Amino acid sequence: MNKYLQLSPRVREALDNGRPVIALESTIISHGMPYPQNVETALACEALSREHGAEPATVAVIGGRLCAGLTGEQIEYLGKAGQKIRKVSRRDMPMVVSRQEDGATTVAATMIIAALAGIRVFATGGIGGVHRGAETNMDISADLEELAVTPVAVVCAGAKSILDLGLTLEYLETKGVPVIGYQTDELPAFYTSRSGFRVPGRADTPEEIAGAILAQRGLGFPGGMLITNPIPEAYEMPKDVIDKSISKALDDANAKGISGKDVTPFLLARVVELTGGDSLKSNIRLVYNNVALAAKIATALSSKK
Repeated sequence: MNKYLQLSPRVREALDNGRPVIALESTIISHGMPYPQNVETALACEALSREHGAEPATVAVIGGRLCAGLTGEQIEYLGKAGQKIRKVSRRDMPMVVSRQEDGATTVAATMIIAALAGIRVFATGGIGGVHRGAETNMDISADLEELAVTPVAVVCAGAKSILDLGLTLEYLETKGVPVIGYQTDELPAFYTSRSGFRVPGRADTPEEIAGAILAQRGLGFPGGMLITNPIPEAYEMPKDVIDKSISKALDDANAKGISGKDVTPFLLARVVELTGGDSLKSNIRLVYNNVALAAKIATALSSKK
């Protein structure tokens, strides 16, 4: 085992006994939602994962240790500290580890730690992607690069709708990342189930997805897989409402000169303000939906060994 990796007793026991485990990220706790909804959501995700048969491994860097599986106290700490906690992606990990600092892991960093631990499935809200205007500012999330090189299947509600979804799909295609729509032929757009962009693959059961993951590994292909799971219809945001809010949030970010890794947290928080909190409710529900599906996929994978 990697000398920097630390597994919780429950995660270690599950992995040692071949039981299903799913990874959960921590940036959603510190940077994705306000307190106390962030902590409540994180703990509810863990409970939901267990209800569906998989042990949850919430991932973060604590004291320079790459932790897969957190205590309730550690989740509370990340939630209360919020954006004071450093947002950690691949580029940040060497310094954070060497300085024995704390960090909330992005999709990319969570994938890295999950792969080190031997966890093959990861549930999140939405991945990062190609930002609007990337043709001039080259703002492309490291999540996409990680999907091309790290063998973890990521279950999400599509790319965040603040992004350029068409270019995000094109980038994933260029990198050879399989993108599978769960019971849909269309890329979900985070707050809404439809984006207008077709996904290259479709699967209608968790068992189909587990089979595709095993085939990918058996073929010796590097990298991960993206499973896009639409937000439940009852919790979708009206497309015109969310599009208007995103447009306003983007204008505000530009006016304030916000760039780089600060863009996504700002935009998500601003959209929550502009929608009167409705987008936060949708965000929480889509995360629950993804956790349930990820747990089912992990269970199917375990049964196919």
